[in-house]
Amino acid sequence: MSEDGTATTSTDQTAETMSSKEKRKHKVIIVGAGMAGLSSANHLAKNGCTDFLILEGRNRVGGRIVSIDMGSQKIELGANWIHGVLGNPMFELAMQHGLISIINIPKPHKVVAATEDGKQVPFQILQEIYEAYVCFLRRCEEYFLCQYLPPPDIHSVGEHINLEVELYLDGVDCAKEKHLRKLIFDCLLKRETCITGCHSMDEIDLLELGSYTELQGGNIVLPSGYSSILKPLCDNLPNENIVLSCPVRRIHWKRKASRRAGGEATAAAADTILEEDEEEQDDGNESDDSDRTVTEVPVGAGGAEPTQEERRAGEEAARRIKSSTANVVVECENGAIYEADHVICTLPLGVLKEQAETLFVPALPQYKVESIDSLLFGTVDKIFLEYDRPFLNATISEIMLLWEQQQQEDDVEGQERDGQWLKDNWYKKIYSFSKVSDTLLLGWISGREAEYMETLSHEIVAERCTDILRQFLKDPFVPKPKRCVCTSWRKQPFSRGSYTAIAVGASQDDIDNIAQPLYSSPHQSKPSVMFAGEHTHANFYSTVHGAYLSGRTAAQILLTPDSPQEIVMESDSSDLSSWIQGIALD
Repeated sequence: MSEDGTATTSTDQTAETMSSKEKRKHKVIIVGAGMAGLSSANHLAKNGCTDFLILEGRNRVGGRIVSIDMGSQKIELGANWIHGVLGNPMFELAMQHGLISIINIPKPHKVVAATEDGKQVPFQILQEIYEAYVCFLRRCEEYFLCQYLPPPDIHSVGEHINLEVELYLDGVDCAKEKHLRKLIFDCLLKRETCITGCHSMDEIDLLELGSYTELQGGNIVLPSGYSSILKPLCDNLPNENIVLSCPVRRIHWKRKASRRAGGEATAAAADTILEEDEEEQDDGNESDDSDRTVTEVPVGAGGAEPTQEERRAGEEAARRIKSSTANVVVECENGAIYEADHVICTLPLGVLKEQAETLFVPALPQYKVESIDSLLFGTVDKIFLEYDRPFLNATISEIMLLWEQQQQEDDVEGQERDGQWLKDNWYKKIYSFSKVSDTLLLGWISGREAEYMETLSHEIVAERCTDILRQFLKDPFVPKPKRCVCTSWRKQPFSRGSYTAIAVGASQDDIDNIAQPLYSSPHQSKPSVMFAGEHTHANFYSTVHGAYLSGRTAAQILLTPDSPQEIVMESDSSDLSSWIQGIALD
């Protein structure tokens, strides 16, 4: 089962029916109905702007927020927690709508760690290593704020932590004890890849780790599922303002102003999609290139020639795009064409990495393309195992899997290329199984191993997980799950991964570059294209609240008056301080 009900024939028809009813010209078009898109739409609606349309590729809203029922539990296939309380708009929204239980009785939390031969590690050792690990991680975060530099040739979080681990273990004399502690450190680093969203912590830039701002208050789970937060957001939006199962093919954004002096026919002929600045053009025929781009007809499956009907539809689309006087024209996969003054693009970074070069006409500025390439959009997947009866000790909440150190990947590059290494070792990236309930377990997996798991059937994954549990619990009678659900975020066409991280060599500047709005001309007061989503928030990337805030910011730019409103202040006193106190900031 996919977490992402991909569009079926019936939903495609729905999109076409809906779009035919809709007017084709809007003030704002929002691409994507994930948290950023819904946040933008909400902010517009609350401030009296209802002339907007949301175009969503999936047949549901929510993007990477999706909950399903599994047994008596509501499980999260995507976003899991509200990260932090203080200053978190998601927490405030959840509280406002009664989605958080005030009386929160914490469940007993007992973690056990076991080696491959089924031996459990004494809790004191586990605690000792965990505390040392947290200390090492905090030291990595300090580089972002401090002026001092890391040791030479240490560029990633993984390299720095491994250096600290090496120095720490030098103080342990017994080889057996040293080896056991190293296994715990390795397990915690695997866990960190799932938190950060990467294949290995060696990919994460050391100097930028501290750029992520953690909000205080811990992780909050919504009892009714994270998806329940979507309802209050959607309640403010008219149904006709959201078109589902309507993927966007192209956004035509850089247009010359229409010249209406010669009447409508002249204006229509004059309106072409052109680059505004000559120096940005590779050659003098940018309009020809652009026109060719717009008239391209989608090629049928297997590279077959388009039918006469497809060709006619393509020509009609090209004609309508060329004759449009709008700032932005959005072309959809189903043939629908919408015009807008502004577009807010909330497509995930994974989709931008894959489609940015073809999605925008003309192409995005080079600085934006480079930043899209520089940032990391990793894969993190979940494995849910549902059982008929409990089998784990009632007091245990999580079992950490201390896998023996794997052969260095550098030594197996050839094998890995042909898939053999991943086939033999993918499951060793699962660092633990935790209890969601007495009869429901959750495992996490990241990186290339997660991508490989997405190619396997759920039955194969369930069998492998059963073998793992039997091995580490030293219990051949661990039952097989009655149901196994695995996510597949890399495979999903409308996400192409899980969330954003700052790779070695990248920085917050890359996030700011992607967020930078695009103007069709230097004289525009409001941008034609804006970008929102977790990948556009420099401090809260990878979170739902980052997506929410970025969407709200994009909408606010459009709502702000073109010229600042003059505020007339009256003061009885000529005293400067009393005058300053009288200034009210909106």
